[in-house]
Amino acid sequence: MHSGSGSPAAPLGAAARWASERDQLPLSLRAVARFYARTGELDLTALRIKSWVDDTLDEFLADAYGAIEAELERELGYEDVDFRYETKLTLPVELTLGYLYRRAIEESDGYNPVTDEPTRSAGDAARSLVGGTDPARRERLRREAAEQVEFVGRVERVARLCTEALLDGDMRDAINDAEFGDFETDPPLDDAERERAARIAQSRLRERVDAQMSGFPDAVREAYEAAVAESNTHQADDEHFRALMARALGEGESDGGTDADTDGADAKAGETERDTGDGTDPVAEDPGKAVERIEAEYKYAPFDGEAGTLTAEEREWPYCKTQYERVGVIYEGMIEMFRAADIRIEPAFEHAVVLAIIGAQVWLDDVDDFAADRAETQLTPVTAEYVVADDDREAYDRVVDISSLYLDRAIEYAVDSESILTGIAAEYIYLSGDPGALPGSPGRRDR
Repeated sequence: MHSGSGSPAAPLGAAARWASERDQLPLSLRAVARFYARTGELDLTALRIKSWVDDTLDEFLADAYGAIEAELERELGYEDVDFRYETKLTLPVELTLGYLYRRAIEESDGYNPVTDEPTRSAGDAARSLVGGTDPARRERLRREAAEQVEFVGRVERVARLCTEALLDGDMRDAINDAEFGDFETDPPLDDAERERAARIAQSRLRERVDAQMSGFPDAVREAYEAAVAESNTHQADDEHFRALMARALGEGESDGGTDADTDGADAKAGETERDTGDGTDPVAEDPGKAVERIEAEYKYAPFDGEAGTLTAEEREWPYCKTQYERVGVIYEGMIEMFRAADIRIEPAFEHAVVLAIIGAQVWLDDVDDFAADRAETQLTPVTAEYVVADDDREAYDRVVDISSLYLDRAIEYAVDSESILTGIAAEYIYLSGDPGALPGSPGRRDR
């Protein structure tokens, strides 16, 4: 990943780079060091804000899961059910919370509206008093910061709604894909009970989302539903892309066989013709043609409408359209929910979040899931590169370069929007990636 425009002092910069490369150190510390080495930005307030954000998200999830657990106990007849659902969807909510917490802190004087307590001195709202303060002074400072205290409360209401709405959508997708293993309970359940528990959990969450939505302007619900509808267009193309990948790999012959990877391709033929204008069935064409179409329709698919904050240059990046529709629009919708609730968010921050999440999707999820996705002919930027590249080493290098492209630009926008936490998060994403198992990796022995 290329260096940013910052210029930390040479000895400190070298020390930060050294620390960022030490696997023995915690990832969070390495990410801070890497960000400092790149930008020269070292902001300890960002780390305090991260702690407050973690506490807030833990509270949101505990509340939502507690409601689900109570429902499971009633419906399944168990006592003391512990419910968990693994998801990475909350990261953009956390980044937005941190970004807005910082604004509230900077616009307060002598009072921290996030922790709701006086601070050591005016202009240093991140450093809370340890031993408290005179009650009269405390009350006066709180009155003076009342607008920012109210702002933080409103931000947290929207953040809670976004968290539960994103979880609800993710649970619905998991249920539709029969991925009931994502729903974990203690005591463990058998397969039939697990499926029932998943449906109960999603239903209860949906009720909570609807109840919370009723307390906001209609524009908040409209922003969320518009993002979900646009994201669903990517899901609708899934079978088409599976058929293309199967054919590019020399599978899925159109001889009446029952290859599961090409089921439903005939049903997509009309849509394929509308998309390409040539009436070609991807299952019937030769593998070389299928590879060309993967490049044209998936890797370098052109935008045919709005693309949020993305620039003309970014729209031409590899996989930009497909990944924007896959994950980017959901988080743009989340940010529009904040705006619809009269909470200002600058485009540069939105841009940073969208690009960071696209980078994370490729560098974390798609790299980790490569073997399973390849076996299931699931087209992702990673499986696609191993189809269109000339060899495995070229594919590996492209995956690294493409992931870095998105994460590097996300960091630039994070600096522009003064969202240090987002920049550190992008560094954390990069350091968390584990591409060593990919074919062509310099550290991999072919098996």
